[in-house]
Amino acid sequence: MLWAVLLINLGLFVIEAVSGLVSRSLGLVADSLDMLADAAVYGLSLLVVGRATVRKRAVARASGYLQLCLALIGLVEVLRRFLGEEPLLPDYRTMIVVSLLALLGNAVSLYLLQRSKSSEVHMSASKIFTSNDIVINLGVIAAAVLVSLLGSNLPDLIIGAAVFVIASRGALRILRLSRQPAA
Repeated sequence: MLWAVLLINLGLFVIEAVSGLVSRSLGLVADSLDMLADAAVYGLSLLVVGRATVRKRAVARASGYLQLCLALIGLVEVLRRFLGEEPLLPDYRTMIVVSLLALLGNAVSLYLLQRSKSSEVHMSASKIFTSNDIVINLGVIAAAVLVSLLGSNLPDLIIGAAVFVIASRGALRILRLSRQPAA
């Protein structure tokens, strides 16, 4: 199951990163970075299957810090684009199509994770990341519609910032979970 969600996230990372750069969408680029962090979480989780709880907590903690670092880097990029000249509008059609694909991939991933019934910290971290991704995908779709209607790149910048804020909040939740004593 973790292999499946790892491959889904790696594939979506590549698709969203390339599409985001080509379409000039910070929302897609932000989501692609989030997918990369998720893939790293799943990869790390695979390393600790069947291992001691202390190791699983260490993986959750590393995952949280990775997500937090990517979020901070992303917020810097949002500020750079907001304060600089970004005259070209992102391609809202590409944003919608790619976000719908990512939404489908994340829904499948969350379904697979929920079926595992595991409440271990590294699996809880994975579920948090994937739930956040679904919200993010819907946000990128909404931003694309607003870009189209308003003729402004501001909705894309706002959703890009929101993605990084959501990722930061998820990272902080995971860091708290990694510090809780075993039940």
